[in-house]
Amino acid sequence: MLEIYNSLSRNKETFKPLHEGHVGMYVCGPTVYGDAHLGHARPAITFDVLYRYLMHLGYKVRYVRNITDVGHLEHDADEGEDKIAKKARLEQLEPMEVVQYYVNRYHHDMEMLNVLPPSIEPHASGHIIEQIAFIQKILDKGYAYVSNGSVYMDVEKYAKDYPYGKLSGRNLNDIVTETRELDGQAEKKHSYDFALWKKAAPEHIMHWPSPWSEGFPGWHMECSAMGRKYLGEEFDIHGGGLDLMFPHHEAEIAQSCAALGHETVHYWMHNNMITIDGKKMGKSYNNFITLEQFFKGEHPLLKKAWSPMTIRFFILTAHYRSTVDFSNDALEAAEKGYQRLQEAYNRLQSLSAGKETTVEVAGLRNRCAEAMDDDLNSPIVISHLFDSARAINTVHDGKGTISEADLKELREVWQTYAIDILGLRLQADSGMEEETLRAYKGAVDLLLQMRLEAKQQKDWATSDKIRNTLTELGFRIKDTKDGFEWEV
Repeated sequence: MLEIYNSLSRNKETFKPLHEGHVGMYVCGPTVYGDAHLGHARPAITFDVLYRYLMHLGYKVRYVRNITDVGHLEHDADEGEDKIAKKARLEQLEPMEVVQYYVNRYHHDMEMLNVLPPSIEPHASGHIIEQIAFIQKILDKGYAYVSNGSVYMDVEKYAKDYPYGKLSGRNLNDIVTETRELDGQAEKKHSYDFALWKKAAPEHIMHWPSPWSEGFPGWHMECSAMGRKYLGEEFDIHGGGLDLMFPHHEAEIAQSCAALGHETVHYWMHNNMITIDGKKMGKSYNNFITLEQFFKGEHPLLKKAWSPMTIRFFILTAHYRSTVDFSNDALEAAEKGYQRLQEAYNRLQSLSAGKETTVEVAGLRNRCAEAMDDDLNSPIVISHLFDSARAINTVHDGKGTISEADLKELREVWQTYAIDILGLRLQADSGMEEETLRAYKGAVDLLLQMRLEAKQQKDWATSDKIRNTLTELGFRIKDTKDGFEWEV
């Protein structure tokens, strides 16, 4: 039985879907005003693995991952400029040009990381009608108020009927103490009330008509409205980064209870943060490294380019609820680990069976299943794969034998857990004829020699184009004092 850690109960719980054989899952996606960074990769990969595993268990999964393209203001607060509108103003573009550009780039990065697309990817700007209707329900129940054309959640009134802060473990007094005083809060009853709808200032680019004003929805409202639209008034799993627990997810719970009279989500799941020198990686801290920079090695903190599968493997070697601290040494270890699995997988394809098994492979499938059932314990699955890699190498080196039945199970386990569930791109040797393989290697060497000559002539455009194209195709290129080295 699959057990997952429910952030709401702070316990591992046996997963029981609302509807047998079906799972509804909502995950908070990106606010698309800049390129995706390593911090965005972690929730994408975490919930991609959950999505894959649920399908492996036989569930039909409706996976909704939203795109935030309106309403997310600076500092995650109720005042300031919309992050996307600000980018559009600075770049002299239409806001939806900004959105489309970064959505396309986000999708490209996700494809590079082998993250499966969700079932539905709704945009906040495409669901204004649903958000207005949801806000009206909260007003009708008496848990919100209109002030100067904006609509705010009456947190104090709500907290008299429902436990506000139950997800994050905060009480209202703590929230009062921690809430910053910002310009424009005079129209709120209390500083901790949060916006459901904001009246647009004259200079605000994105705005829509509503019963209260020409304006735009609050950041928290989109997920409540779109989750309900596509998954119903109650659904199984809501995921996201730990940094969203408060205020975003706490606000979602309040909105749902206020409008519907009950909670919507049964299991809340949160991945922990990626850190640099112990500090959260993020755009607001200006310490982020984009995924494209990782793939190309174009950042002062990177000593070289790191392949998408190295990044995926790096994230999976830690449990999703633990903090991961970025370093080149950690990525170096991940790269070597991934290459060890790739080598073992290649050897596995060419193994021949003997009459009996003298290497230890018994129970591998069950051990991997137990690890995944234990709150998606990907590091333990990887450790089991490494154990079986040693057995593969032993047989490959002629120091042991494996039976036909065990060899079949070994291949099935690697396909299921390494490739289908963990999503690692492990590819068997191509089986090219020696002459074809020699020509292939010669062509790559020729391209890299041309790049080397371009660098010597300071033709950086040609040099970068060759390297970037090969990197996107999956080649790992290393410059050396004698020239270059490469591998796939």
